[in-house]
Amino acid sequence: MQLNNIKRFSDLDLYPELIENIDHDLCVKNALLFTKVEEEVYIILSQEKLTDGFNLLSKLNISYPMAFLDSDSYERLYHRYLEIKTDKELSGAINEESESELLDEEISLTDFLKNSTDILTSEESAPIIKFVNSLFYQAVKQGASDIHIETHENRGVVRFRIDGVLVKHVDLDKNIISLVISRIKVISNLDISEKRIPQDGRTQVKIAGKGLDIRVSVLPTYHGERVVMRILSESSEIPTLEMLGFSKDLTTDFEKLLEHSHGMILVTGPTGSGKSTTLHTFLQTVATPDKNIITVEDPVEYKAENINQIQVNVKTGLTFSAGLRSILRQDPDIVMVGEIRDRETAEISIQAALTGHLMLSTLHTNNTAAAITRLMDMGVDDFLISSSLLGVLSQRLVRKLCSECKVEGEVPQEISQDFGVDKNTKVYDPKGCKVCNYTGFSGRRAVGELLVMDDDVKHMLINKMTDFEIREAMQKKGMRLIHEQLLDLYIAGETSLQEIIRVGLKD
Repeated sequence: MQLNNIKRFSDLDLYPELIENIDHDLCVKNALLFTKVEEEVYIILSQEKLTDGFNLLSKLNISYPMAFLDSDSYERLYHRYLEIKTDKELSGAINEESESELLDEEISLTDFLKNSTDILTSEESAPIIKFVNSLFYQAVKQGASDIHIETHENRGVVRFRIDGVLVKHVDLDKNIISLVISRIKVISNLDISEKRIPQDGRTQVKIAGKGLDIRVSVLPTYHGERVVMRILSESSEIPTLEMLGFSKDLTTDFEKLLEHSHGMILVTGPTGSGKSTTLHTFLQTVATPDKNIITVEDPVEYKAENINQIQVNVKTGLTFSAGLRSILRQDPDIVMVGEIRDRETAEISIQAALTGHLMLSTLHTNNTAAAITRLMDMGVDDFLISSSLLGVLSQRLVRKLCSECKVEGEVPQEISQDFGVDKNTKVYDPKGCKVCNYTGFSGRRAVGELLVMDDDVKHMLINKMTDFEIREAMQKKGMRLIHEQLLDLYIAGETSLQEIIRVGLKD
């Protein structure tokens, strides 16, 4: 056959196509793979092992078109075949157990663990250990913040949260998922036999000489347990003010606010909007040897050497409010409370801000002015808010388009009409390539609106104006709202329309 007649594809993210009555393990061994490109099945050959591939192909009674892939695309497809092979091998190891044990998954798993005197060194559990270790390695390599392991009716799935969005990593047999979850429980010092109640734990793993702290949450669901593991960061990963991605004007305003020796600064936004990262950046900006900085967090997401950190533990009574009371007896200069959740924490925080401490905290509200209303709803008097609050930052994290593969798009009629964007504006959409792991996006940047508590805002509070009226008045005065900044990023070609709508363009 003429090699020139074989199609060539590049820069594709492909998945194995399993053909009936074909020994795929033998095919993988001879570098003969199958996949679908634009809904058509192709035989994928390796240019390095052409002879092996053609020899096996001559013995198979199949007639699909053949193709070559570029090295990266081939390697990805090849590794996905290996994942399926590993899945089968692990399933085979389980199926070697007696039929009576297989009838009861609970018993077979207990026996499996009982028979392994040391799960860390047991030959029987070694594949599971390798698989779990590879999950951590792949998650760190891809820059994931969380690992999700879910059990469904017939299969299980592992997903990574990358740049705030969940991306599927691999599908696995349901029995394998059970063993993987048990392995995670073992390294997190959780009860393996307990599958009816939620469990929380922590573990540490070492990858390429670097220690990682991982927070583990196990939750029973209808079809089995699911696990979420948060990869906690080191202090070396705390960005500087400039690295957060806010505009220069906002960064300058932050620096001015952080110069105050007392008062309260709040950061608001939904879950996953980068509030904790911003707070730790603020702390690192003001941290000097002459300051006593203490935090109370749930959980401690960044381990910092130059500040004292307290972990909330509700079981022992160490709540945010209890921790904050204790902190104030430790002669602090700067205090950071992970979140203001109730009236008691709000009142202690306000009092601390009024009595000579710089207080930093977060609130779950959608915009800056709503934070003031939220504090008042908690029972804090408006005169105390106006006396103690320095400013409120509301922020979001926006994924940036991959500069290598973004493609030109068009401004929809609806966006043009509702937001006044010119139809002829040059905008971009995501595509996906090997550089961005086929997501179309690479990295994130923060956008935010900052409400500074000046005399105008204090007068509005006295006059009982609503959060909508306060925000509208501050916008007229020059405060740039989040949706305006999202549109700026879209028009500048830094992100896509779908992304700014996901983040909150229409909130």
